[in-house]
Amino acid sequence: MTDDKEKEEKKEPEQKLREVHRVWGPAEAEVVKTYLESYGIACYFQGKILHAVYPFSADGLGEIKIFVLEKDYETAKELLTHFA
Repeated sequence: MTDDKEKEEKKEPEQKLREVHRVWGPAEAEVVKTYLESYGIACYFQGKILHAVYPFSADGLGEIKIFVLEKDYETAKELLTHFA
């Protein structure tokens, strides 16, 4: 049991998320996510509406923000500058 407790104490501190990119729909968000994940960078989405219920973009409602861990931010930003 002491080994489990030691492992828990050695875990990395919680990483903050940083917004790295914005897109205008779930399809584009999935493409960006797949691209970044192919380089080992995990992505998280935040949107203003549920696209399955309201599949449209108007006045920013269809916008999806893409976040990565702070430690991956610079790499992700660099990768996305080359992403077409």
